[in-house]
Amino acid sequence: MFILYETPAGYAIFKLLDDNKFKEIDNLYLEFETPEKASKIVKLKHFEKFADTTEALSAATAAVEGKLSKSLKKALKKLVVDDVQNQLLVADAKLGNAIKEKLPLQCVANTSVQELMRCIRTQSESLLSGLPKKEMTAMSLGLAHSLSRYKLKFSPDKIDTMIVQAQSLLDDLDKELNNYMMRVREWYGWHFPELGKILTDNVAYVKVIKLVGMRDNIADTDLSDILMDELEQKVKEAAEISMGTEISEEDITNIQSLCDEIISINEYRSHLSDYLKARMMAMAPNLTVLVGETVGARLIAHSGSLVNLAKHPASTLQILGSEKALFRALKTKKDTPKYGLIYHASMVGSASIKNKGRISRSLAAKASLATRVDAFGDDVTMQLGIDHRAKLEIRLRMLEEGNSTRLSGVKAKAKLQKFHAVSEVKTFKVATDSTLPSSSSKKVKADDEAANAPSPKKKKVVQDIDMEETPEVEVGEGSATKKKKKKESVEEKEPTAAEEPELDDGSTKKKKKKKGKGESEQPADESMMDESVETPASGKKNKKSKTKKVAEEEDE
Repeated sequence: MFILYETPAGYAIFKLLDDNKFKEIDNLYLEFETPEKASKIVKLKHFEKFADTTEALSAATAAVEGKLSKSLKKALKKLVVDDVQNQLLVADAKLGNAIKEKLPLQCVANTSVQELMRCIRTQSESLLSGLPKKEMTAMSLGLAHSLSRYKLKFSPDKIDTMIVQAQSLLDDLDKELNNYMMRVREWYGWHFPELGKILTDNVAYVKVIKLVGMRDNIADTDLSDILMDELEQKVKEAAEISMGTEISEEDITNIQSLCDEIISINEYRSHLSDYLKARMMAMAPNLTVLVGETVGARLIAHSGSLVNLAKHPASTLQILGSEKALFRALKTKKDTPKYGLIYHASMVGSASIKNKGRISRSLAAKASLATRVDAFGDDVTMQLGIDHRAKLEIRLRMLEEGNSTRLSGVKAKAKLQKFHAVSEVKTFKVATDSTLPSSSSKKVKADDEAANAPSPKKKKVVQDIDMEETPEVEVGEGSATKKKKKKESVEEKEPTAAEEPELDDGSTKKKKKKKGKGESEQPADESMMDESVETPASGKKNKKSKTKKVAEEEDE
């Protein structure tokens, strides 16, 4: 049974002399108390030494990933040739599975093996002859640094410590400059108070004091290099009527010395700002494009490093810098803050008050992605940041215009519209459409009855007209029976017509004239209907003449 022991110098393969000791692991550490006892249990069989640090790093990374390195494969091939049937004890189960796939060896990895590895580690200096402890410590330290750089994909160009220190110094310089400017304005204001109201720019104010000195020298001094013509004229006019007190030469000398300090600090601050911008564009270009170099550097400085900032989720990055307000809100059970350091970004500043929370949340999400690309990406460019910034600008424009976009996967509620159905039924009178006599009198009667249901007078008139116009073609017994039925129907209608009041002679004349105008018009006078009922003989003659005409037309 063999044991695979990994060291920074190489692979050591030990042979277990007593297999029974491996089964009794409870008191195994007692067998490794001294080098003599340890040499009786395990014995060095083979040692595969690494050629250089690169080979050691490749072997270590392969072991971490559970792969079989070239040097280990070379050492185990010698073992397989010597003893084929023996087992191999390994510390890592993944490495054991990789060895099984490549070589015909039975690999064992369990708690007993771990205990045996700890015992060998305590006596490794005596078991591995020729490797002093100091050299092993130096090798392990160098391998640990190399392995950590490989795992974190560390690049020497991306030194975020410089950015953290530069941003912290920039904030300190801003505070000192503000304190010094307040001191200068208050100090020189006793001598020339009107100058502070005319010149709001701090740098121009300090340069004027450095160049002029006393208030009386302003009239003879050329300030065109510092101020505009209008401001220069105002300053000279105010100096003539100033209400300030008189000061000594020693006072103005100290004030000018402070002005020199302010000018030098301001120049150094501008150089430091340019350096910070260049370092941010080299280290985190996507984050710089999204939030700017100042806000990006403050986020990195607040989190400690770029890698730590990349580990934060978007919700944490959004409120980074407002921890006090967050815990105060949680304690008092009020609304939590919507933004922290990201509030000073140009995109959040350009949004309206009601949209600042929304755009800060979107910006934090995109900045979190950009930070991870900058921290762990290879050959990073600023294209991702440019694309994200364009999308955020479009979203901000839509929010400002009031067109809210719905998220993917969320169905918007459709607006319900009320529809009122209006039913319109129009009837068409078939009888009034044709001017020719209809062969189907029953259909015409049904249509007219349905169309003119409320007026009973019109029903009677239509029925009488149909009776007059319908020709009888058939001759014989069938025609005689039809004539009898029609006579009976006419006699039944006589009393209904007699009940109606007779109209005046004038009305009858007028209606007869109307009938004479066109034969196609249907008669609707009650007097005509009465006449047709009273003279049945004339009606029979008309019917006979009509039947003769029809018979002649059929013969032709």
